[in-house]
Amino acid sequence: MAVVKINVLTVPAEMREELEKRFSARAGMVDSADGFEWFELLRPEEGTDRYLVYTRWRSEEDFQAWQTGRAFQAGHGGGQRQPAASGSELWSFEVVQSSGPKAV
Repeated sequence: MAVVKINVLTVPAEMREELEKRFSARAGMVDSADGFEWFELLRPEEGTDRYLVYTRWRSEEDFQAWQTGRAFQAGHGGGQRQPAASGSELWSFEVVQSSGPKAV
């Protein structure tokens, strides 16, 4: 069963641009992961300082394999630089019903 993982990142105003640059720099790194289906980085518009990192996976096992793999470690800097987020929280969901994106 497909799963959705939403990483909720608390990002101070002065780090928003840096966070977005880091995601841009590693765009596509997750795309080749087995079981990966979808990614979106959602910027808050008003009333919150939390970004949402939305990923969808074929299964929980696929997500866990990616999270413990080399690509994840490489894409997340291995702790070598100042984090752009001051906090994070991972939300997990099973996909119960879905309607795919419309073709443009």
